[in-house]
Amino acid sequence: MRILVTVPALGSVYGGPSKSVIELAQSLGAAGIDVDLVTTNANGDKTVDVPIGQWIEKGNYRIQYFSYLGFGDYKFSLDISRWLLKNIQAYDLVQTNAIFSLPNLPAYLGCRWHNVPYVIIPRGMLEPWALSYKAWKKRIYYRLFEQPALQRASAIQMLASSEADQIQVLDLKSPLIISPNGIHREDFEVLPQPDVFYQRFPETEHKKLILFLGRIDPKKGLDFLAQAFGNAKRQFSDAHLVVAGPDNVGFLPTAKQYFSDHHCLDSVTFTGMLTGELKYAALAASNYYIAPSYSEGFSMSVLEGMAAGLPCILTTGCNFPEAAKANVANVADVDAKSVTAALLSCMNDPQASAAMGARAREFIFDNYTWNSIAGDLFTVYQSILNQQPFPQYA
Repeated sequence: MRILVTVPALGSVYGGPSKSVIELAQSLGAAGIDVDLVTTNANGDKTVDVPIGQWIEKGNYRIQYFSYLGFGDYKFSLDISRWLLKNIQAYDLVQTNAIFSLPNLPAYLGCRWHNVPYVIIPRGMLEPWALSYKAWKKRIYYRLFEQPALQRASAIQMLASSEADQIQVLDLKSPLIISPNGIHREDFEVLPQPDVFYQRFPETEHKKLILFLGRIDPKKGLDFLAQAFGNAKRQFSDAHLVVAGPDNVGFLPTAKQYFSDHHCLDSVTFTGMLTGELKYAALAASNYYIAPSYSEGFSMSVLEGMAAGLPCILTTGCNFPEAAKANVANVADVDAKSVTAALLSCMNDPQASAAMGARAREFIFDNYTWNSIAGDLFTVYQSILNQQPFPQYA
């Protein structure tokens, strides 16, 4: 089986979605699929320093980058468009990632011309909150381009059951499948010493650390987090918040103002994006993990927080109802009062919180590793190619 994966960009500033596309490609390759990945060299207001227009071998897959032009929120690449229209017929199946993206349009068109089946992974971009953000532009684009492409897809690959529930109102005819993001178990079996993080950010040592790991973005619920942390700080004087993630939309000043308004900015460390050993050391150093999002596809960082054994506070916007059902995370409604109550509940009962974190770690290891996810997808993709029935979300 030969699969082409397309994604608008993989720059590090895009956070978890970029990481999940790469790790899924790696895992599909390890499962015996011949995987090629094409993308642009976009990385926020910069570009990725990579060779352009040539294959780069990555072990279990290969990747090719193309230059692009930016128009506000949109990226256009004539080079990737030409390449897709010329080469897409060489693949058995195409997997596109994200929607409202110009680089994916020639992939849809090429698949239609050459009768190549394709699977679309919206990655949370069809969620109600996501659709309501800059809604007027999305409404026009959706009607003209995305809706016809979604209706012709061999499958729409959702990351979570709640995400699949929420798009039912769009009345799409293509079959839905559920395939979540995952982690590599070996990355979390032994974490680095916390000192690696303390040496870089000494103000965090000897504190009760609450870790937010994600992009600094309006949808991430930093307004809720500021109020919840401000309340926690009044009860726990040694509480300290780590906000670890890139600011690729210029939202950092607004985020800082939230914490200033709740009189706790001096107990917040903004680290920027953490990668590699430093990120894993931050997980090791932390006492709690929090994700107060309005909307997520299926958060990679939530999986990482749970795999690290941290007591996790999530919102329903994180699209992980299975965590609440399994009693492995404290899942709150998407409002400041609920997030505050969930955080204080964890901090006021550290023994129960630690037990929940231990259950979370095993839950992720048992159900959300890339190896098992790739194996399940291999079966689904093979069924699509053979025009056989496959498990669908009803």
